[in-house]
Amino acid sequence: MANHLADAAQKLVFCSPPMPPVLQPVFSRLREILRQQADGCTVARDTAGHFGLDASVGPATLRLWKGKMKSPTMPVAWVQISKAYVGFHLMGVYGNPKLLKGCSQPLLARMHGKSCFNFKAVDEPLFAELAQLTTESIAGMRTTGYIAPREST
Repeated sequence: MANHLADAAQKLVFCSPPMPPVLQPVFSRLREILRQQADGCTVARDTAGHFGLDASVGPATLRLWKGKMKSPTMPVAWVQISKAYVGFHLMGVYGNPKLLKGCSQPLLARMHGKSCFNFKAVDEPLFAELAQLTTESIAGMRTTGYIAPREST
């Protein structure tokens, strides 16, 4: 019985809502922005409605956790389908809102909360700006030590 409940709970957690067809190009394009940033990150989730990047925890995060490793990785950015829009979540913006100072008003108008940008249609000028913000966000998380530096190859 317990295994059956655990299996059911796991299915609920990992199910994405059905993707409205009009959102597929939006999700695909935002997913590509994150794929371009995957160097030094781990693809933590890659489904039809959710794509996410994690990175190894850095020394600053470990200090915040008072030296106790809660998890070897942490979420950096993800894109996820909802019923009416595609959300692009960027944790570096949450940790460093100063990154938003250089953003255009149209991009800021897409913000929902402290780290999510919502889109209902492909908007290449805003996506180019979001790609640059994503680069700065992840680089900032590395520079400040919240995520580990890229490993040399």
